[in-house]
Amino acid sequence: MMTLIGTLLGFLGAAFPEIMKLYRDRSDKAHELAIMDRQMEMQKQGHAQRLEAIERITDAAEMQTLYRTFHSGVSWVDALNATVRPVLAYAFFALYAYVKITQAIHTPWRLWDEEDQAIFASIMSFYFGHRAMRHFRKR
Repeated sequence: MMTLIGTLLGFLGAAFPEIMKLYRDRSDKAHELAIMDRQMEMQKQGHAQRLEAIERITDAAEMQTLYRTFHSGVSWVDALNATVRPVLAYAFFALYAYVKITQAIHTPWRLWDEEDQAIFASIMSFYFGHRAMRHFRKR
């Protein structure tokens, strides 16, 4: 009986380093795969950050190009150029307010109809649409 136990212990004792080597190799490979996964994730994040930086630079260049047309070097021309859009917006708002006040005096039950909703939607879309479309294009 002791011979049998001694033989088994000898066999297991000789096989134990090989089993440990296989276990260590398996855990090392799993560790290396985990490291490679993390590296790939970091590279993806780096690429995403670089792409976002490129998009921001492109947006800034686009805005500079757009605003470059507003500066002629002549101060009164630049001031007049800068007031065109606000003056037109205020003039059309004053005209719209005049029409709505007149309409309220004569027909108070028709103040907010489909045409008013369309005008309101188009103005909001114009002012906020560019920013929303830029974010939509990024996605």
